[in-house]
Amino acid sequence: MDSIAIISDIHGNITALEAVLADIQQRGITRIFCLGDIVGKGPNSDLALDIVKEHCELIIMGNWDDLMTRESEYTAAKWHQQVMGKARLDYLGSLSFSIEFMMSGKYIRLFHASPRSLYERVQPWDDYDKRISLFESSELCAEPKQADVVGYGDIHNAYLQNLEGKILFNVGSVGNPLDLTQASYVIMEGEYGALSLAPLNIQFIRVPYDIELAIQQAVDVDMPMLEPYMKELRTAKYRGLKD
Repeated sequence: MDSIAIISDIHGNITALEAVLADIQQRGITRIFCLGDIVGKGPNSDLALDIVKEHCELIIMGNWDDLMTRESEYTAAKWHQQVMGKARLDYLGSLSFSIEFMMSGKYIRLFHASPRSLYERVQPWDDYDKRISLFESSELCAEPKQADVVGYGDIHNAYLQNLEGKILFNVGSVGNPLDLTQASYVIMEGEYGALSLAPLNIQFIRVPYDIELAIQQAVDVDMPMLEPYMKELRTAKYRGLKD
């Protein structure tokens, strides 16, 4: 049986990323896919990108990765762009939209937010029609076919649902979880590339990490938007929510 670790939404938090990679390594998993949003929010976008490039076999683009490749008037965005430098920004702009493959007789499609956009946000409590639409293809996807299993990132909220016999899951966030204060990733186990039905397993892993160290790293570099970042890491509550 083959194992794939799927990570997403690191957001420049290398303390959380290193904890997750250590957990993956001690499980003996060597194939890692990343679903984007490597950069932004946290203080170490440059190092996060370098580490992801070193360890991940496949990497796709997230909305923050895309935003960082564009000119911006916002001070925080400019700060993160300056941290990364031109070569890393150019690399972000070259990333693909989706990862698609067969596993245990199921067509798997992984993307950042939806099959239609990097910016379409779909939560587990959204309307059924919106959630089931995530199995459709679009001109951005690699193949014009419905998926049997869909995994994505973006919302920082790990979950799994069975919809009409199809499996929908969100891997949660490594560096900025908004469901509980531990880094999140997924392990998929099955027969990689197999066209015939075989056992398929999806396992959610939560990894504790040193949140105060991650915050101190942001303090040390006088990162903009520091207070909202600290709140999210310590409480797992989205900065846009009122207390």
